[in-house]
Amino acid sequence: MVGTKTHFTQGIAPCGRPAEGDRCRDDDDSGLIIDDVVWACGCRQTRHVFHDGSVRVQTVRHDGKILADEHSGDHEA
Repeated sequence: MVGTKTHFTQGIAPCGRPAEGDRCRDDDDSGLIIDDVVWACGCRQTRHVFHDGSVRVQTVRHDGKILADEHSGDHEA
């Protein structure tokens, strides 16, 4: 897996505050991508793209409240 970490100085966190933060991205070159953004205020957004093409995006505010939790692969079995 190849990973990168990038610091950004300007961005708007999910809580609406301007904040700096870090983005970490891991990629296995076979379709798996893990993209994690953490802002200085504590907000976080995680995006996973799986080998089958399904995607999960979760956004959590700095106080722990889940703002979004989306799964493209969700279905009834």
